[in-house]
Amino acid sequence: MAGGNFMHRVISYVVNEVLVNSLANSPAFQRFAVRTSRRMEDISNKAAQKRQELAEQVKELSKNFERRPTLRSSMANFASRSAQLRYFRRYLCSRALNQCSSTQPSPPPKFCNHFSSQSIMPLRPGIQTLMMHHRYLCSTAAKSDSGEGQKSDQSSDAGKAVRGGPVSWLSFLLLIFTGAGLIFYYDNEKKRHIEEINAASTAVKEGPSAGKAAIGGPFNLINDEGKNVTEKDFFGKWTLIYFGFTHCPDICPDELIKVADAVDKIKAKIGVDIVPVFISVDPERDTVEQVHEYVKEFHPNLIGLTGNPDEVRKAARAYRVYYMKTEEEGSDYLVDHSIMMYLMGPKMDFVKNFGKNNDADSLANGMIEAMKKYKP
Repeated sequence: MAGGNFMHRVISYVVNEVLVNSLANSPAFQRFAVRTSRRMEDISNKAAQKRQELAEQVKELSKNFERRPTLRSSMANFASRSAQLRYFRRYLCSRALNQCSSTQPSPPPKFCNHFSSQSIMPLRPGIQTLMMHHRYLCSTAAKSDSGEGQKSDQSSDAGKAVRGGPVSWLSFLLLIFTGAGLIFYYDNEKKRHIEEINAASTAVKEGPSAGKAAIGGPFNLINDEGKNVTEKDFFGKWTLIYFGFTHCPDICPDELIKVADAVDKIKAKIGVDIVPVFISVDPERDTVEQVHEYVKEFHPNLIGLTGNPDEVRKAARAYRVYYMKTEEEGSDYLVDHSIMMYLMGPKMDFVKNFGKNNDADSLANGMIEAMKKYKP
């Protein structure tokens, strides 16, 4: 008994902690639960409607029954006569049995006063023998019924003893295998979905060429050494441009780290020097000194550009970059801006852009592939 209780607790724990939690967190199980609840609600509504219809039918029958008094009286007379016939049959049986044991007839019972005792004829010996056989058969049937009842009770008790607890080993193993299969299936589906998302985000989709995007253009800014710089200063070089601001708490530093790593990886793989460029979209706070200190923290070749607000706005518009101040509280504010890197060719013409979903490896590989396919 103790072993059965222990196994029951183990099974309950496994079902509650492993299977129920896994199934409850799965979208398929949640959709199944919603459909089941709706189905049960529909069934309960139909049952309530059926009960109402039956109640109306019963009321209609009772009304029809009350409209027919003769039918009620005839049914009452029939019931009373049936009771009288049952009483008289019992009287005949008892009288026949008494005649078998004694010669004096017993007086008729009080409930048979409406029958004349003189009208009851003495039973013949054949009828007496028939009654004795009837009594013997009834007693034998009763004994057989009692014996069969005892046997069925014993067999049911034996079956209960053989069956054991409420959960058999076969059902327990089936439950374990089913739960493991469901968990394995949902894990594979989750991994496959994640892989599809990653593949869709990193895959380069080739389409029909319809010319180059109108990204890039002339600009006149100041570099982190205080010199005026235009787009012509970068002719003959591969350039990777990123727009941001030095007070950015997390996104800009992460992207510039990826830029620095990708530039080094390209240099190691194909021996091409990529010029990384950082253009500030916060010219009010990003001075030349501030930009110089900021860019040298990421890569020695990273060039920082700033300037007056109008020139910065023209450069951002040429590269289709969005930026706007947010959460402004005096001099402390953030700048919401596009997170995009632009690979520019030796003529400062647009080659390809890369989003935030690329890591350093995918960024370097994508730039190498775009450089190989580049046609001036």
